[in-house]
Amino acid sequence: MKIFPSKPSLRRKTIFLQFLTFLLVTYIFSTCAREEAKDPTSADDQLIKTIKAAAPNGDIRDFILVSGENLSEIPNQDPKNILNPTKVKLGRMLFHEPGISVLPNKQEGMNGFSCASCHIASKSFTAGRIQGVADGAIGFGSSGEGRSKNPNYTGDEVDAQGARPLPTINLAYVRNALWAGSFGSFSLNTGTESAWHQDTLTEVNFKYFEGLEANNIRALQVHRMMMNKTIAENYGYKALFDEAFPEFPDSTRYSLTTTSFAIAAYFRTITTHEAPFQKWLKGDVNAMTEQQKKGAGLFFGKAGCVRCHNSPSLNSFNFFALGVYDLYQNKVGEVFRTGPNDKRVKGRGGFTGKDEDLYKFKVPQLYNLKPVGFYFHGASKLTLREVVEYFNAGIPENPLVSPSRIAAFFKPLNLTSQEVTDLTEFLENGLYDPTLEKYLPDHVLSFMCFPNNDPISRKDLNCN
Repeated sequence: MKIFPSKPSLRRKTIFLQFLTFLLVTYIFSTCAREEAKDPTSADDQLIKTIKAAAPNGDIRDFILVSGENLSEIPNQDPKNILNPTKVKLGRMLFHEPGISVLPNKQEGMNGFSCASCHIASKSFTAGRIQGVADGAIGFGSSGEGRSKNPNYTGDEVDAQGARPLPTINLAYVRNALWAGSFGSFSLNTGTESAWHQDTLTEVNFKYFEGLEANNIRALQVHRMMMNKTIAENYGYKALFDEAFPEFPDSTRYSLTTTSFAIAAYFRTITTHEAPFQKWLKGDVNAMTEQQKKGAGLFFGKAGCVRCHNSPSLNSFNFFALGVYDLYQNKVGEVFRTGPNDKRVKGRGGFTGKDEDLYKFKVPQLYNLKPVGFYFHGASKLTLREVVEYFNAGIPENPLVSPSRIAAFFKPLNLTSQEVTDLTEFLENGLYDPTLEKYLPDHVLSFMCFPNNDPISRKDLNCN
């Protein structure tokens, strides 16, 4: 006799099987959902789309920096100064060489400073204090912050800069040097020839060099330095000049021009290609944190930073008025030899003489700003978050700059506090290459202390 289950038992089994099926489907669905949420490529894919939409050629590779190691791939080389390894080596040492600072205002300043006095590697090759001061200053501290005016110099006797010194990094992407773009005969300075006659310094543009070469000649003169055959021989640089510049006759081979060329060659090799964002662009999806990726998305998207900062170094060949305070208006440190009548505070207009260029300053590169501590040409902001907040508010701070001159894009960005934090994190750490000190020389051929060689600096730098 067969025993058949009752209908209620059959219903219970059916309900039980349906319940198991429901649990299985729920588990599979939730597992897939979790895997998708953890998929690291989703945020990266979205960022790639955002960057492509903003890239000049629709390709994220538009923002990849050259490494500086393969000299032939470095862009914007001056045809009169094609790079070679010896030039780079020579320029690296001469940039840090106090032995060429032989024209100080006072004898006690002799051999006391170098080009690097205002461009310190640990400060991303910019000044450690609010204003760069070469001749007429003493001391160093740990990263240049301890440099102060020599009490035996008056404020008018020191060699001080009228605006924050720009970092000498990623200069392969700069064609017209300084905040006003005053130097370099091509690119943005084509058609500005009438302005080149304004003084003996800008007349160097009539030599038709690129910006770095032209500016370096001017800088060596302004910063009280000299190079000749005697100096080259005395300090052991003659053989390097001979190897680097065989095309120059003996009469001009050891000069400010060739010194300028060597330093320009060195400059073009200094790149921040090991920053997390650079590694991410080259395929390492783990190089940036999730917060840095959010910040990058804001930079290239909602915040619109890329409208101005759109080259591989995140600079551009443009000038804008943002209405920030000038260096002489700061309240955090003593400055010298600048004021409201200084043409350097007039930006591009101080060079061109055109009213429409007044108070417009060059769009700078954005890498390795974290350790700098002073931002904008007038050092009016002391943190990168303050910089982001200034752009987010979109309110000019300097009443001396007429609202009619302010860039049209300078309006509130409407970023949330968290978005400000994310964007700041991208700027501070996503764009930070910690390896810049590899560009320092082991020594200079004079074997003097560098970047400064005054008695207090030698003590600070443990050179004694």
